[in-house]
Amino acid sequence: MFLEILLGVAAWQFIARKKRPSFGDLFRRKPADRSSALGEAGEAKAQAALRNSLTALCGADYHLFNGPIIIEHAPGADFPTAEIDHLAVTPFGIFVFETKNWSGYISPAEVPGFLTRTDRDGKAEDRRSPLEQNRTKVAFFRSRLPSLWLVAGAGLLVSDDAHLSPALHSDLLSLSDLPHWLRARRDSYAGMQSVDVQKAAEGIAILIETSPAAMDAHRARVAS
Repeated sequence: MFLEILLGVAAWQFIARKKRPSFGDLFRRKPADRSSALGEAGEAKAQAALRNSLTALCGADYHLFNGPIIIEHAPGADFPTAEIDHLAVTPFGIFVFETKNWSGYISPAEVPGFLTRTDRDGKAEDRRSPLEQNRTKVAFFRSRLPSLWLVAGAGLLVSDDAHLSPALHSDLLSLSDLPHWLRARRDSYAGMQSVDVQKAAEGIAILIETSPAAMDAHRARVAS
């Protein structure tokens, strides 16, 4: 696997060096502002892709929550809340998606729960995997919703400048992988009782906060 990752990094660097920075790259923001803007752009892109894919697969029989989405998964703890990027209810399960707008070559890291991002200059850094970030969120819904309803998570790597290593977990995907991933979830659920989308969405709505005030409070705790 190491050789496969090494070859993937080399291929990514060769392609990336041919790309010139866009005009917008000349205007530098503060790192925090730039990161926030990239994150928001990635989430908007993922939300649109999810809506398109779910409509094609389910027609009108699905519910895609609009953000912000906050859950209180650890009452009484220093950090009791968590933010969810995307939450979808379908006849074949409830899905929690974590979006990353990372560029570069994305591969497994040596440290469990992390991924390695290698940029076009060969600089590598480890970042927490979106699957690891999703773990407590998926567990939250599994512990509160009927056990016969499938609850699963995935990480969406949405940048057009991201190249995903084939060694990554199959639940880490690009937006072009999303339609196939959803079809596979649907097919694996075949033969089981369908989720009542309306009832499930109503039940989930009780468990989440979607107000800007809830998001502001959550981010203030995280930043403190």
